Amino acid sequence: MAHVANWKKEEVKELKELLNSHSVIGVVDLLNIPARQMQLMRKSLQGKAIIRMAKKNLIDLALNDIAQNKENITGLSPFMIGQPAIVFTDLNSFKLYKILEDSKTPAPAKAGSIATADIVVPAGDTGFEPGPFLGELQQVGIPAKIDKGKITVQKDHVIVKEGEEVSKQVATTLTRLDINPMEVGINLRAAYEEETIYTSDILFIDEEKTLQNIQAAFNGAFNLSVNAAIPTNATVSAILSNAFIKARNLAVNAAIVNDDTIGLLIGKARTELLAIASAISGVEGALDDELLDLLSNVASAAPVVVEEDNAEEEEEEEEEEASEEDAAVGLGALFG
Repeated sequence: MAHVANWKKEEVKELKELLNSHSVIGVVDLLNIPARQMQLMRKSLQGKAIIRMAKKNLIDLALNDIAQNKENITGLSPFMIGQPAIVFTDLNSFKLYKILEDSKTPAPAKAGSIATADIVVPAGDTGFEPGPFLGELQQVGIPAKIDKGKITVQKDHVIVKEGEEVSKQVATTLTRLDINPMEVGINLRAAYEEETIYTSDILFIDEEKTLQNIQAAFNGAFNLSVNAAIPTNATVSAILSNAFIKARNLAVNAAIVNDDTIGLLIGKARTELLAIASAISGVEGALDDELLDLLSNVASAAPVVVEEDNAEEEEEEEEEEASEEDAAVGLGALFG
């Protein structure tokens, strides 16, 4: 039997203890992360998560040894690529992913690196005096010229498209322009939580889109509650307001006089009177002097109709205010 070094046994033992004592296990790739950034990231995770680097075969051994306690934990093995490390935490997988993504910092492009998105050189003054750098910019395809004694990029230019490799010359040019298109940080490849493996594409959440979805869902529920007259804390005022406006409209159209309708009825009668007077004003002797004087002071006479849309407008205003507040609360709870 081959001899197994004691340090390897101790390493596997410690990994097993960490795996058993944390509810969420993440696999990350630390390839090409500078030591300084790594220290900053460890500091940002202090008290929240533990990052442990180890040889892939030792991690596999530890995963296999605890598989009977954590079903499906060995599903993390295929995600151990590059320079793998394990993250141990009790945060949920989505919060862990967000923390790691937020800790990433801009970095200069290196020769041979692959652009994760289009790398754009923006239009404007580069700050460089006329000289050889103008030729360097033009050699890599950047539309540059001399303008007011400075080298200026004439328009936004995509120098490297997403998925393309960055050449040494382009990398040098971008560095001189102080453009840092890359990101340095820990990439969470997958996370294990409650017997489920979550990959990075599942863990990514578009916060703006999520907020919009929450707002749309709240608005739909709000409208349903109001239209079905189902009172809740959020909709009871809109339902009462809607009922009041409909009752008032009915009273006005039926000429029922009360404290709430008297002003509207008088206004409606006055408007209808002026409309009739305007229609017959061309008939000689049809109007007395008082009506003629009144018509001359009115630019236009349009019937006043109490629309039920007012109720909908008031309802929409309350809905908008409530949806923004409740949706924000919901999103805050989601992302912690």
